[in-house]
Amino acid sequence: MDNLEVSAEQLESLSTKAYELGLEYAPKLALAILTLLIGLWIISGISKLTRLSMERSKVDPTLIPFIGSLVSWILKVLLFISVASMIGIATTSFIAVLGAAGLAIGLALQGSLANFAGGVLVMIFKPYKVGDLIESQGHLGKVKEVQIFNTILIAPQSKQVIIPNGATSNGSIVNYTVEGKIRVDLSVGVSYDADIDKTKEVLMNVLESHDKVMKDPAPFVGVLEMADSSVNFAVRPHCLPADYWDVYFSVNEAVKKALDENAITIPFPQRDVHLIQP
Repeated sequence: MDNLEVSAEQLESLSTKAYELGLEYAPKLALAILTLLIGLWIISGISKLTRLSMERSKVDPTLIPFIGSLVSWILKVLLFISVASMIGIATTSFIAVLGAAGLAIGLALQGSLANFAGGVLVMIFKPYKVGDLIESQGHLGKVKEVQIFNTILIAPQSKQVIIPNGATSNGSIVNYTVEGKIRVDLSVGVSYDADIDKTKEVLMNVLESHDKVMKDPAPFVGVLEMADSSVNFAVRPHCLPADYWDVYFSVNEAVKKALDENAITIPFPQRDVHLIQP
């Protein structure tokens, strides 16, 4: 009976303490939750305002999403520390725990840290920027956005390609835009009976009459190889990177029409078969 009475007294004491703690911490918890929600809303507004101000200041478009994301993450970390201190968690001990957790997380997420460092290197050395046509890690596309950890490309098939910044900063990058021009490599095969000089003249006329083919550097036409069934010509016009596919397809079409008009044959693959009678 005494044990039951002691247990009841202990239960009553625990209930009293829980009630007192509830009275003490409930307002703090409610205020902390309210502060967290309002803080996240304010941070979202600050991030948008930061992006708008950078756009109006004509900041490099590559920096805008990167700095916007960085500001957002820093403000969120400060907000969580403030909310924790409001609940009653000691800030110094919380920062110490956060530092230890950060070290452990950093060791576990070395790849993410490498991507962050890669993003910083991209911002500093600028091997590419938003709007550039690049090829990296086997992917070709236009740079849509450079974020803290990733670079987003839009491929010619309208696919979104996400490449980690660590891979782009440590791997090879082909930038087709930085020089302001790009060469279109085409190959045209004609019959062995065709006159080489006339064929070169016809092909060159197609390039020189095309409004999107650059005059400087001048287009080039020359014999590439003597293939099995045709004489192959290298057709090399230059154009703006944005006009690459337009020039590629339209020149191919114009070459076919020009060769037909000048009675220059594009041969089919042929084989000579010799039958030996026993």
